Amino acid sequence: MTANEELGVLIKETQAVLHQRMDEVLRPLGLTVPQYACLQALHDTPGITGSELARRVFVSRQSTNIVLQGLEKRGLITRSDDAGPRRERATELTDTAVTLLDQARTGVASVANQMTRTLTRADAARLHALLTTCRDALLTP
Repeated sequence: MTANEELGVLIKETQAVLHQRMDEVLRPLGLTVPQYACLQALHDTPGITGSELARRVFVSRQSTNIVLQGLEKRGLITRSDDAGPRRERATELTDTAVTLLDQARTGVASVANQMTRTLTRADAARLHALLTTCRDALLTP
């Protein structure tokens, strides 16, 4: 295996462990990682389209819709009855969701802090820059 292939495997392993640790802190709150990601994206980007939401949550549009249905049943989001452009329904967080999201963010932040606790600020900034460069290289055709 080449060094670049090993790096790809290491990134994937890190992502898998990160997902597992996030799941461990979110589960007691009754959330999955995709549900948390949906709530976070809806909070940070009001009016986000379903397609963009799916990209941010790293699931298909169909899976995103299933996640949204579950969040709606729990009273964490409200969705407009009227379809807007491209048949999309406006989605908003409820007050309950905002409170839950604050708790979830605390748990997720603790996981991120654990992951980076031995890095200096300069190392963390460099890692961020390098991963951004890698991601962007893969987005370029």
